[in-house]
Formats: sequence, structure tokens, C-alpha cells
Amino acid sequence: MASVVDIVTLDNFASRMPLWDPNLPNHLYALVDMGSNGIRFSISDLSPPYPRLLKSLYRERAAISLFDALTESPSTGSPAFSSDVIARVSQTLARFKSIAIDFRVPPDHVSVFATEAMRKASNAASMLNAIQSESGLGVHVLAPEVETLFGAMGARSGFTTVNGLFLDLGGGSVQMTYMNSAMRDYDFQAARTGKSLPFGAARLINILENDDTDVKAMALDELKAGMHGAFSRLQQEFPLLRDTQVEPSSSGIDIYLCGGGFRGYGSILMHNDPVHPYPIPAVGTYTVKGSFFKQTATMRKSNAEYEGKIFGMSKRRRKQFPAIATVVDALISAVPRIHTVTFCSGGNREGALFMKLPITIREASPLPLLHHGNIMSPVALDAVIHLIESALPSSMDHSNVPTVLSLGLGPLFASEIWSRSGEPSEANASFQLHQSLERDPSVPGFNHLARSVLGLTLCFRWGATLGPIDQQFFIGIRKLICQASPEAIFWAEYIGEIARLLFQLCPRAPESQKQLENTVRQVQFLLPP
Repeated sequence: MASVVDIVTLDNFASRMPLWDPNLPNHLYALVDMGSNGIRFSISDLSPPYPRLLKSLYRERAAISLFDALTESPSTGSPAFSSDVIARVSQTLARFKSIAIDFRVPPDHVSVFATEAMRKASNAASMLNAIQSESGLGVHVLAPEVETLFGAMGARSGFTTVNGLFLDLGGGSVQMTYMNSAMRDYDFQAARTGKSLPFGAARLINILENDDTDVKAMALDELKAGMHGAFSRLQQEFPLLRDTQVEPSSSGIDIYLCGGGFRGYGSILMHNDPVHPYPIPAVGTYTVKGSFFKQTATMRKSNAEYEGKIFGMSKRRRKQFPAIATVVDALISAVPRIHTVTFCSGGNREGALFMKLPITIREASPLPLLHHGNIMSPVALDAVIHLIESALPSSMDHSNVPTVLSLGLGPLFASEIWSRSGEPSEANASFQLHQSLERDPSVPGFNHLARSVLGLTLCFRWGATLGPIDQQFFIGIRKLICQASPEAIFWAEYIGEIARLLFQLCPRAPESQKQLENTVRQVQFLLPP
């Protein structure tokens, strides 16, 4: 039985949680994140050769706010959990463990960790003892720097490369750090230089609803000063970050936001997005310009006055929104030049999973893995991609125009050219438009822009013949892409038409590079001079 709180630090976290081993017979992992706003449970499959996809098999959230459950102990005057809360939490974790057993997760692949609320509770050891007695599970309480590491790396796991400011807003605290995947040991640098402030959404809303104006004013001043101090410290540590704020040629810093509180702000932004209705439901990888992100007054008004359901916002989250917007205001005050803001679906659990993997896998792009299971050979697939690339002008600046090729979606696009070829073109145009936006909903690296470009290009590959309902969806996708690059619409149609012509030349997917080259050569021979 645990008698003391097990604090996981940067020095010992690798020994507390099993690392991924490609030679193991079972690659299922179950994680429980005992956050301040809720307890989240997930089971993931890290089987080779696709561990980078962090494939989720099951996930569930128990609506138990450990932060709200903390009450002042009559004996000590310190925050503590009641016996009822301890019983409810321990029973919940016992149920999660039984689900993990049903999925055949090895016992040593089940990890449970807790954050701010458990760090604050004076009777945390009693909670841990009850959990272990009820379920046999040990709980790791993360030190603030490890919580920063897991949160930031969970957000980072959703992208091929990153360079920006990372913030995680939970129920009890908010963390800020800087991460640049081009730097050596950027993960641990981010953890060591990050700052945790005790102003999570649950804690801050209680302060804002306090009748004592002096208490509110003091807390808001502390939050604002904390944000400014954290950002100033990061600028001192990372000259590249400082340059984004002082160099005249810089457009500002890119910001990545994770945690339920920030995702709530992203849901309100999406509800008010200029592209309306916004065609992609998931807030993960939703990106906005800094100027739109800063419109907190508009978002506050929308939350307060809109009586209908705002997608992605629970009643609890809408009640906490004034606190969320207050944190955003403090961020905007501390960071004047914001280029873009991206909302991330990954959090502590994804970060803990990600850190199990060797660095070679972590830093690899997940996008080339999305076409796995395709019947075309890798050589034939590469030949198709090369042929499409050769049809593009040599003077084209691929770095500034998002296409299926520049976004790293060449293998996935090429593998879809011959799919569903037995169906009518109009059915495929509609199917591919929707499928590209809905497929692999939580897969890393597949952001809103990439999904939209892939969907539009495949829609053009099938002639873009759409019914009235799909036309509205089609227009929304075009508008979304236009926000990034109006030129991308033309190139989506161009590449789609190239693919359509290729299909007409080769009605069946080529089995080899030689077959593809011979087919194209014969057509060239038949063309008039």
C-alpha cells in the first residue's frame, strides 16, 4: 500500500512508466489522466510499424472534477478530498482497470497519473491508498515540469514539426513554454523553462464569482504578471522566440493551445468563424489568425447571448468561459505579436504515450503512414507521385502553396486515385470530399488545411460533380483553403485533373513503375506532333 505521494520528476519519469519496445508481443497501453476538471481514460495501440499514429482504441471521460471536490479540512484548514469523493474516484479507476483487462492490456502497461488537484490535496496519500486497495493501481503525481512536458509533447504529437509557444489550460493550472522541434533536446528544454500558474479554468471561475473585489483584483493582477513573467523568461532563454516580437520582418509567434479550457475557446471561435458553417467539426488542429483570436469581447458576448447549443461546449465549459477568456486576455497582453493560434486535441495522455517512443519515431512525419493497407506497391506508388510532380511547372514555389504534394499527402492521394473505381463519378466526388474530412479523426499530422486540400483535390479527380447539399459543403471547403492561399484552389483542380487523366490512361492501378512508364510512353507516341 502506498503511504506517501509518488512524485514523478523529469529525472525519474522514464523509470516510472514503461518505454515502448518493438520486440514486445503486446503493444497496447492504457492511461488514466486524473486531471483537475475530469478523469480521462484511453487505450492505445502502438504496434509497429505504426506507433507514430498513436492509434486510439477506446476512450472515456468521467465527469469528476477533482479541483471542485477539494474542500477545506475541518482539522487542518487545508484543501482535502471527502471520503465520498475518494470512494467514487477509486471505484471509477477500478472500472477503468477492468476495461483495460477486457482489451488484453498487459498489467504493467497501465499507467495512472494526477496533476494539480492531487498536488494540492493534504490527504492525497489517502486517495492513493484507496485507489490501490480498490483497483491495485498505483498513481503517479506529476511534478509541474513533467505536466508541462506531457502537455506540450501531447500537443506537439499532432504535428510533423513545430516552432511556437505552447500553453495548456486545465482546471487547476495553466502552463506556458516554448518548443522548437528543430532544436536539440527541445522537449526537456521546454519542460525545464516552462512556467505553471495556478489559474486553471475551475479555480479562476471561483475567484471571478467571488464577491470580494479585492480578491478578484489581486488574482487578475497575479495572472497578468505571471503571464508576462513567463513569456519574458522564455524570450531570455530562446533568442528565436524573442526575434518574433522585436524583428520588424517577423509576422509574430505561432501559438499552440491544448487542454479542455482552451479547446472551449476554440469551439467558440469556430462557432463565429468567417467560414460559416465551418465544415470540419473537430477543434483539434483548428487554426486561426492572431487578429481573430484576439476578439475576446466578441467571444464573451457570443457565449453569454447565444441560447442554442454551441458545438464542442458543455454546460460546465460555458459556465467557465469567462475564466477561459480572462486567461486568453492575459496571454494577449503578454504576447503582443501573435501570428496564428492552433488548437490541439492532444494532452497529457498523448504526451505520455509519445514520450514512450524513441526519438527517431517521434520526429518522423505521420502523414506517409496514412495510406497503409493500400494494394499498390511502394515502387508503383512512388512512380505515380513522381509522374504527378513532373506535370507541375518547374517554376512553381511549392513551399508557399498548400497542395497534396507540399503537405506530405502524396502517398495518400496517389493511393486513392483508383479507389472505388466501380462507382459513378458523382458518387465518388461526394464520397471523397466527405471522407477526407472525416477519416482518421484523431490521427496526428492531419490538420484542417491538409484534410480540406486532400478532399478538394480528390473531388476534382472525380470531376467535382456534386448535388445541391454537397455544393454548400464544397464552397465551405474552398473558403477554408482560401484563408491560407487562394492559389491552392487552382492547384487542387489542376492536380485533380492530372489524376483523372492518369486514371483514363491506366484504368487499373499500375503494378510497377515500368508498366506506368510504358503506358504513358504509348500515349505520347499516339499523340499528333
